[in-house]
Amino acid sequence: MTSDDQYAVVAIASSAGGVTALFQVLGALPETLPVPVLVVQHLDPRHKTVLAELLSRRTELRVKLAEAGEKIQPGSVYIAPPNYHLLVEPHGVLALSGSELVHFVRPSADLLFESVAGAYGSRAIACVLTGSGSDGATGVSAVKSRGGTVVVQDPAEAEFKGMPGAAVATGDADLVVPLDEIAGVIRGLVAESGT
Repeated sequence: MTSDDQYAVVAIASSAGGVTALFQVLGALPETLPVPVLVVQHLDPRHKTVLAELLSRRTELRVKLAEAGEKIQPGSVYIAPPNYHLLVEPHGVLALSGSELVHFVRPSADLLFESVAGAYGSRAIACVLTGSGSDGATGVSAVKSRGGTVVVQDPAEAEFKGMPGAAVATGDADLVVPLDEIAGVIRGLVAESGT
C-alpha cells in the first residue's frame, strides 16, 4: 500500500458514559499505535478537566489536552479542552475554536469529524461511543462521504444509546461492534493499512 492508502488519524467522540468507555478503548491500544487519536468527550465547561491525567494512567499512549497550533504525532491522544471545538487542519495541525455551540455542545464531535474528513479523506477513522444526543451523526456522514471508515459502538450495549444510535441511523457506519471490540478493530485497521 502507498502512504495515501494508510490511515492517518483516529477521531473518537463520546459523551455520557464516555469516560469509562474511553478507558476501555484507549487502554487496549499500544503505545506503538502508528496514528494519532483525537478525542471529543463532552465535559462540563465550568470545570478544569482532569480527563487527560485519568486517561494517561489507563493507557500506554501519551495523553494530553490539545493545544492550538500543535502538530499531531502517532501514539498520542489529544483531548478537546472544555468549551473548545477541536479541529484538525491539513498536515495535522490542531486548531481550537470558541465558535458557536453545535447541538448545544462545545466541543462538537461533528466539527471534529468534519475537519478530519476534510484534512484526511479516506485516511480517517471516526469512532462514536456512548453518549446522549446526536452529536457525531453529521460528522460520520462527512467522513464516509470522503471515503473514510466509521466505527460505532453497538447502541444496544452502550450505556447511553443516543450518539451511537444517531450515528448508526445515518446508514454510514462501516462497523457496529461492542465496546470491548473497538480497540481491536482500530488496531486491525491501522495495522492492515500499514503493511
